[in-house]
Amino acid sequence: MNIKLTSPLAIFDIEATGLSITTDRIVEIAIVKILPDGSEENFLRRVNPEMKIPAEVTKIHGITDEDVKDEPTFKKIIPELEEFLGNSDFAGYNSNKFDIPMLAEELIRSGSTLDLSTKKHIDVQNIFHKMEQRTLIAAYKFYCSKELENAHSALSDAKATWEVLDAQIGKYDAVENDVDFLADFSRYGDVSRLDFAGRLAINKKGEAIYNFGKHKGKTIKAVAKSEPGYYGWMIDADFPLYTKECLRKEMKKIKAEREQQKIVSKKLEEDKFQDKLSDLKNKFK
Repeated sequence: MNIKLTSPLAIFDIEATGLSITTDRIVEIAIVKILPDGSEENFLRRVNPEMKIPAEVTKIHGITDEDVKDEPTFKKIIPELEEFLGNSDFAGYNSNKFDIPMLAEELIRSGSTLDLSTKKHIDVQNIFHKMEQRTLIAAYKFYCSKELENAHSALSDAKATWEVLDAQIGKYDAVENDVDFLADFSRYGDVSRLDFAGRLAINKKGEAIYNFGKHKGKTIKAVAKSEPGYYGWMIDADFPLYTKECLRKEMKKIKAEREQQKIVSKKLEEDKFQDKLSDLKNKFK
C-alpha cells in the first residue's frame, strides 16, 4: 500500500436516478474502507429513491425500479452508514463534483448529523486529469494494467477507484502518500470550495465569495451590501441544500459583524459625547 493513513479512507461510489444534485436521489452506494493497517472493509446498499428511475439512466447503471422497490430509503440506512464510516476521510472518482454533493443532500434530507465538511475529500479524477487526462476505464487500464469489468456497477467502480488511487501514489513522486496533500492536490480549480457543489468558495484572502454567475469572484459580504436581494434569490432557487446552509452561515457571520460594528460605533459616539460634556464642564468651572 503506497498511501500513508492515520484515519480510515472511505472510497465510495454512488449510482442515482440522474445527475441533478437537488432533485435526483441515490439508488446505490458502495464504499471500500481502507484502514491504516491496509485492511479493507466493504459496504454496499441498494436504496429506494422514492421516485422513478428514468429508463435512460437504468441503461447506464442497470438498476431498475423493480430492483429497489423493496429496499430501505436512505434515511433508514443512515445509522448503519454512519457507524461504518466512523471517522473516515473520503475519496472517489469525480466525487467532489457529484458524489460528495449528492451524499451531502441526502444526509441533510435525512436529518443526519454527519458533517462532511470536517473530512478530507480526495478526488481521484482530478489527480488523474492533472497527470494523464483520462476516464476511469482508461485510468484503470493505464495504472493497473487491467480491463474494468462491470463499469457503472457501484462496487466495481469503487474498487477500481481505490486501485487507481493507490497506483497513482506509487507512480508519481510529485503525488505524496498523505491524505492532506491528496485532498488539496485533487481539489478542483484555484479556489477552495465553501460548499460541495462549488457555488461558493474561499478566495486567497480567506474571504467567502460567490463562485458562479454575475457575482462570480465577489465577496458575499460585498454583494449583501450592493444587492441584498441576491441572498434571498439563492435561498428560494433550486440550489443544493448544503449550498444554502453554507450561505446562511456566512450571512449570519456578516450580520453578527454588522451588529458588532454598530455597538462599537455607538460606544465611540457615547465616548465623544462624554468628552464634549467633560470639556463644557471644565469651561464653566
